[in-house]
Amino acid sequence: MRFEIPDHKILVHEIRFPMHWGEMDALGHINNAMYFRYMEQARVTWIASINNGQVNSDDEGPVIANTFCNFYRPLVFPGDLVARLYVANPGRTSIDTFVNIERADEPGTVYAAGGATLVWVSMKDGRPVPLPSAIKALEGQLPALPGTDKPPALPEK
Repeated sequence: MRFEIPDHKILVHEIRFPMHWGEMDALGHINNAMYFRYMEQARVTWIASINNGQVNSDDEGPVIANTFCNFYRPLVFPGDLVARLYVANPGRTSIDTFVNIERADEPGTVYAAGGATLVWVSMKDGRPVPLPSAIKALEGQLPALPGTDKPPALPEK
């Protein structure tokens, strides 16, 4: 099963970070679970950057309703990665996030792309609450233009 990344997304954040030797598995490439951590780091640093350095407060914060990752090429240590975070479909209490992961030394070559739906919730009762104004303000902005950051087609069998 492959999940589609929408064209109508908005680029909101980009981070660069190194791969670590300990992130590889027995097959000599970065373990699949690490891709979810990379996407998490992109989401967390974006939220902190627009929310006075905090991801959540004592009152409210994000939880993940779902997540996925399409793996296109194996990442192999050493090297630096670039994760680009996009958002789409902000609603009253949730927003869809998407991340493309590339090697810094191969710009435009997407190694993996995935996403997660974030739901803003009350820390007191776990019920959904309205998105913070900084995130809600993204509604109606122009999307990123489709182009070289579009996920590649799956390899032919």
